[in-house]
Amino acid sequence: MFKKILAAVGIGSAKVDTRLHQSQLLPGQTFSATIVVQGGDVAQKIDGIDLALMTRAKVSTDNGDYFKNHCLARWRVAERFEIQPGEVREIPFSGQLHPETPFTALPVRNNQCHVWLQTGADIDSAIDPTDADVIDILPTPLLGHVLNAMQELGFVLTKADVEQGYLSAPGFRSRSGCYQELEFHPRSFGFSSLREVEISLVCEAGETHLLIELDRAFRGDGYRAFSIANNASAGEVFTQLKHYIR
Repeated sequence: MFKKILAAVGIGSAKVDTRLHQSQLLPGQTFSATIVVQGGDVAQKIDGIDLALMTRAKVSTDNGDYFKNHCLARWRVAERFEIQPGEVREIPFSGQLHPETPFTALPVRNNQCHVWLQTGADIDSAIDPTDADVIDILPTPLLGHVLNAMQELGFVLTKADVEQGYLSAPGFRSRSGCYQELEFHPRSFGFSSLREVEISLVCEAGETHLLIELDRAFRGDGYRAFSIANNASAGEVFTQLKHYIR
């Protein structure tokens, strides 16, 4: 009886660990993992195990900004079962990242983008053990072309974050409830009136949509939007950005 009471408050209870087979992924990529459930000191009924794809999104309010965890996708990994004392149960799982999963492996010092998988075991009358596994989301070839083109155009990536909300422009709208924003500044102001360029992306299987916000010193802000195939060449991406960023 004493051990059951301890398990109910999370002492000597079951533990859950998700072991990713890949730690670096692309948005929309299929991944595989093994969820390992380790029994505690007593038998426990587990109502189910869920896996969630998470990020941190910035929320802007009249009282200032703050960050909150945002769920991009959720999967039910296992239904109700009982784990015996000391038992080890391995549950194989495969899933697909949301195509709008934010990029995290970016060449920028002020990188506020984070993505992780969180595992939760719903244990009857117990504190849920949780496990978080960070994932590096690599730039797609197209984003690599965008970053290189911006550098050639004289801009430096200075900040990256994830904003809560939906990105809308003629021809596309985001679906995940958050969107990524990349902030660029000119290496040298010179004769350019542009003080800042913000590029927000919405990735899909065949193309990427870009919304560009231009912060001008004299003419005010301006917005440009276009879509480009994910297999576009570096030259095509450079030409498009040069056309819209001015």
